[in-house]
Amino acid sequence: MLLRIDHVGIACRNLDEAIARYETTFGLTVTSREVNPEQGVREAMLQVGDAAGGPTWVQLLEPTGPDTPVGKFIARRGEGLHHVGYAVADITAALASIGATHVRPLDQRPRHGSLGASIAFLHPADLGGVLTELVEPAAS
Repeated sequence: MLLRIDHVGIACRNLDEAIARYETTFGLTVTSREVNPEQGVREAMLQVGDAAGGPTWVQLLEPTGPDTPVGKFIARRGEGLHHVGYAVADITAALASIGATHVRPLDQRPRHGSLGASIAFLHPADLGGVLTELVEPAAS
């Protein structure tokens, strides 16, 4: 079901400072910047690699307010790893398959994600404390 790691989502207080840190440290550059009001974040996608299965990203997430999911995460845990996103070929089929297990989806159906992808999150309590995102990348 899982094709590859699509991205790691990293919560940060200041998006511009986080971008500068990843550009300076790793030589990465921003490929995309978006504001996602539904998720309450400003984000930047930095491409790490482009293997045969598709690109891999670092997704930097700055909350648009303290009452957003990422804002609450930073208040509780500080900056750092927020979630891991895995690429899937068919997100609807992946959600149906996962529905037959003990893992609870946070999203009952796919929603809009970064770079035009379809996404759905899975409950971290069912996956060892790791917030997990399924990602069906946009068709190229």
